[in-house]
Amino acid sequence: LNSWSAHFTVIPEHKRYITYYRIARHYKLGLSYVFDKLNYSSVIITEDDLDIAPDFFEYFSATRSLLDADKTLYCISAWNDNGKDYLIDKKQPELLYRSDFFSGLGWMMTRELWNELGPIWPNGFWDDWIRNNTIRKNRACIRPEISRTGMTIEGKKGASRGLFFTQHLAKILLNEIFVNFTKLNLRYLLKENYDHTFLQRVYSAPLISSVEMLTKEVITPASSVVRVQYTTLENYLQIADQLKIMRDFKDGVPRTAYLGVITCFINGVRIYIAPDWNIWSGYNSNWEAPSE
Repeated sequence: LNSWSAHFTVIPEHKRYITYYRIARHYKLGLSYVFDKLNYSSVIITEDDLDIAPDFFEYFSATRSLLDADKTLYCISAWNDNGKDYLIDKKQPELLYRSDFFSGLGWMMTRELWNELGPIWPNGFWDDWIRNNTIRKNRACIRPEISRTGMTIEGKKGASRGLFFTQHLAKILLNEIFVNFTKLNLRYLLKENYDHTFLQRVYSAPLISSVEMLTKEVITPASSVVRVQYTTLENYLQIADQLKIMRDFKDGVPRTAYLGVITCFINGVRIYIAPDWNIWSGYNSNWEAPSE
């Protein structure tokens, strides 16, 4: 049985999206086979149009135990949605983060998560479904500063028919430096250790008062780390467009965000795009970037 012959129902208005239904069924069949029949405890999922970094398996081997140690985590991802050459610190290939945004494109899950999600697996658009907080349940993923997967030219022929390929996917930098992750202590990524340190680092950074000042800071940096604050959707989109980071949301969560904070690294400056912590009460599912 495969995703072509397995029965699934597509509502009439979604006939043009049938490929996404086939993909969802393919995932369900594959994951069911790995977990329910072969009885493995975890699986790394990738696509046939992705290349992998030299330390791809080292990365997943080292982070696997985090999924057992911290139930506020639900996956390990190899992909940084803002991982373009000019947005990352190429001198820190070992740098990892927590993220509230599920990026996919090379990721690891456990049988425990499959036991939860398998019985309610969607007929289509599985990746948007898993990003919805009714499924995510405020859990996070681990993701790298520099992606451990990279898109090949075959990605242009994928289900999205090259959507975002030239402008985005093809520009995500694939890590080339082997990091001995299994020799590193990664317990700093556990929520009990991570959140306080992360927020302290973010909110102790000098605050840039405007997007105009941010532009000046990036061109002629006076500090190695800065923070720019957003309070509204329009405010956030203005900052995102200025920095050329991804501007879209899934269920109100910006790509790569953790506790509302998005980070990038431009011209030697670590930039934190952060909400006003005094008034931030969580993600707003109504936040959605207008179509470009």
